[in-house]
Amino acid sequence: MSKRDYYEILDVNKSASDADLKKAYYKLAKQYHPDQNPDNPEAEQKFKEASEAYGILSDKEKKAAYDQFGHAGVEGNMGGGFDSNFSFEDIFSNFFGDSSPFGGSGRRNNNRGSDLQYEVSINLEEAFNGKKLKIDIPTQIKCNDCSGSGSNKGSSPSSCPMCNGHGQVRSQQGFFSVQQACPQCRGKGEIISDPCKPCRGTGRIQKNKSLMVNIPKGVDDGSRIRLSGEGEAGLNGGQQGDLYIFVSLNRHSLFIREDDNLFSEVPVSVIDATIGGTIDVPTIDGGKARLKIPAGTQSGDQFRLRSKGMPGVRGSKVGDLYIQAKLETPVKLNKKQIELLQTFQEISTDSETPLKSAYFKKAKDFWKSKK
Repeated sequence: MSKRDYYEILDVNKSASDADLKKAYYKLAKQYHPDQNPDNPEAEQKFKEASEAYGILSDKEKKAAYDQFGHAGVEGNMGGGFDSNFSFEDIFSNFFGDSSPFGGSGRRNNNRGSDLQYEVSINLEEAFNGKKLKIDIPTQIKCNDCSGSGSNKGSSPSSCPMCNGHGQVRSQQGFFSVQQACPQCRGKGEIISDPCKPCRGTGRIQKNKSLMVNIPKGVDDGSRIRLSGEGEAGLNGGQQGDLYIFVSLNRHSLFIREDDNLFSEVPVSVIDATIGGTIDVPTIDGGKARLKIPAGTQSGDQFRLRSKGMPGVRGSKVGDLYIQAKLETPVKLNKKQIELLQTFQEISTDSETPLKSAYFKKAKDFWKSKK
């Protein structure tokens, strides 16, 4: 199968400047780097293609040879292509320096422990007040017998003779000096000749770990709390992973939350809505607030109680509580009540129900237009 054009891979034209090439490669490297796409062969292949293209086009001599003769101009000493085990980490490291756009070292730290995820469900009151809770998580912790080294007591790992403890070996691949993980120590730089028995030389053992987690005030549904270094222990003393706590809020019987504001639908009697009145409504702190219902209140009207909502998770101002009136029509009336309402209806005029009057005026005009 023919190789793709390097300019096509980077999506640039032949007149692209060094800055344009670097920008194009940066975009592709971030998108397809193996650290961002674990166990994704297609992404890894695209990352290799982009690195190969940038490696050629960023070098003036190789670019000139490629522009004149195509792939044949830069593959004369490569046996028609790159070795399948070719590592492009040198290009990536040289491009980004010691830091990676994905955090941490530019090189992949295979000894780092895995990040862990834990989900907790709390109610709205707990989110309002904050909460401390104890969690138990099954994880890999550092082996106490070997202090995480993986070597038996009285012994220690020895430097790998093949890579001299660097974890990487270099070889020449045509125009490139290729750096690969050492095949003898698998990139660790050390060899364990006398492994610790409890952890079998890994430096860690499986065990449940108990933690006290502080859920801050104002935390919202879907919030993520990161506990640095509380994930799995790394292999052979490698860096500890992180623990991510994902918070979900249970549905509340009275309140609906939107950002830091709370909403509550409150039934209001026809009498209170008509002539006005006052009602006590609950607040999330467990208290109550007195709400004045003005005369002529309609169903759906909303009233705002300032600073009666949720606290901001970062200490920002407190949200508000919005009360929405829901007019309740009386049911199961007795004979006397029905008679009183009929009398009220008989003495009522259209001016007392302007919405109803306006609606049926439009309806009459509509029916008249259809005749």
